[in-house]
Amino acid sequence: MEIKAKIRMIHISPRKVRIVADLIKKKNVNDASGLLTYMPQKGAFILKKLLDSAVANARQKKYVDIDNLFVKNIMVDGGPVSKRFMPRAMGRATKIRKRSSHITLILDEA
Repeated sequence: MEIKAKIRMIHISPRKVRIVADLIKKKNVNDASGLLTYMPQKGAFILKKLLDSAVANARQKKYVDIDNLFVKNIMVDGGPVSKRFMPRAMGRATKIRKRSSHITLILDEA
């Protein structure tokens, strides 16, 4: 039985989150949680909260054994991009793109 958890409109670039997400793919929930706890990246903190939310969703279902759960898939998609401009020399402007992410985590039983 698949358990899903989603988080949307997170103000971090998808590229930064994918680096951390690839490390926990196909791992046991306990191992993934341990890895994310001690990683210094901002994406690790966000993914840890999402993983805890998915485990809490699994606890609501009585027939799911939480000790056998593993991260089946994790998808990090780009969200809306805020566009800003920064003034530069000689009347020019540089575009600044503030990216956001949509993250979907899927757990399954082994």
